[in-house]
Amino acid sequence: MKNINNGFFLCMLLLLWCFVHSGISIDPFSPSDSLKTECVMKPPRSSETKGLLQFSRSVEDDSDEEWKIDGSGSIREMTQRIQLHEGNIYSFSAWVKLREGNNKKVGVVFRTENGRFVHGGEVRAKKRCWTLLKGGIVPDVSGSVDIFFESDDKEAKISASDVSLKQFSKQEWKLKQDQLIEKIRKSKVRFEVTYQNKTAVKGAVISIEQTKPSFLLGCAMNFRILQSEGYRNWFASRFKITSFTNEMKWYTTEKERGHENYTAADSMLKFAEENGILVRGHTVLWDDPLMQPTWVPKIEDPNDLMNVTLNRINSVMTRYKGKLTGWDVVNENVHWDYFEKMLGANASSSFYNLAFKLDPDVTMFVNEYNTIENRVEVTATPVKVKEKMEEILAYPGNMNIKGAIGAQGHFRPTQPNLAYMRSALDTLGSLGLPIWLTEVDMPKCPNQEVYIEEF
Repeated sequence: MKNINNGFFLCMLLLLWCFVHSGISIDPFSPSDSLKTECVMKPPRSSETKGLLQFSRSVEDDSDEEWKIDGSGSIREMTQRIQLHEGNIYSFSAWVKLREGNNKKVGVVFRTENGRFVHGGEVRAKKRCWTLLKGGIVPDVSGSVDIFFESDDKEAKISASDVSLKQFSKQEWKLKQDQLIEKIRKSKVRFEVTYQNKTAVKGAVISIEQTKPSFLLGCAMNFRILQSEGYRNWFASRFKITSFTNEMKWYTTEKERGHENYTAADSMLKFAEENGILVRGHTVLWDDPLMQPTWVPKIEDPNDLMNVTLNRINSVMTRYKGKLTGWDVVNENVHWDYFEKMLGANASSSFYNLAFKLDPDVTMFVNEYNTIENRVEVTATPVKVKEKMEEILAYPGNMNIKGAIGAQGHFRPTQPNLAYMRSALDTLGSLGLPIWLTEVDMPKCPNQEVYIEEF
């Protein structure tokens, strides 16, 4: 993690290791199933004591009873390194606040024996109130780790309370997932068959056939589907939603300025409509400077660039109005800022505003990568993606936008950090908006099928 060597303030938190009881009654998703309560005057007391590494003190506002972490290093009461075991999932939580400054990033980082840093989760902390930091680690090898708090402000002083690390087997974690699926995604239905006079029909047989999946599973589609009947049959028999890989992008539909060509996109959309396949639009604009039509970066006049950009938005959104289930309006605008640099800091927000006016019924995404994958590079962390959506919705006229989060999932061919992924989804979910996995892939590896099933 390069940021650690580039001025990030790190404070070592060396937790005592104790025997961790394993029991299926333990909830790996607590404390708090979400982060909707982001700033409280007093951290709620956890009632769980079993199966948990926990260090707590009663905390009163402005008291000296919380753990204080600053540039001097570790908390003296916690002196031993933690031994983790491959195959388990470790869920971390702590209530944190700032003693100086305000609205600073506070994260947890795990340092392994070989010196590798694993980003475990982060929140935006505030002064004088407590915020729940959640995350964790799924070690790919057994060994000891040190745990650090980090901040993007090297002068930050952090207080922590109820620091907790829980160990779970993958079976226990999966059991909790299954319980939540039963609770949230399933419900009991009672059928009653009656005659016209409302008396019950005895011995009635009811047959049910599912004609449409409620949980949409899709696949990307490219222009080659227009050239192959086999590809079309294979696709239509399996998927109910798609995004086109390149065919709707600006650099495809307007390779030369003023010469638009939507032939491929139109034909692919027609195929999708004929087969009942929903289409998510990707993408109106792309904030990456390398992903513009070749003629766009040659435009030096901001007014001219604004004109061609507005023409692009009007052209593609008007053409497909009412035909798509969603749009990536400005793709990857947390990682990149081409339009912001050229047209002003509010460029993305203003483009979402125009898109909303053109098609107010379509869902509009902030779509980013490295948000749930837990890569070393952490530019588009869940906190920053959440802040980008909040920034867009706060722009005048945008409050009624049907917003959503698009989380790309480009996983490495290694054990995914499920505890981090869970905390990332909690952070994004605190917006109360839909979350879509818009891209999911993992290079081939011996445990690829297992890892994909896990995440």
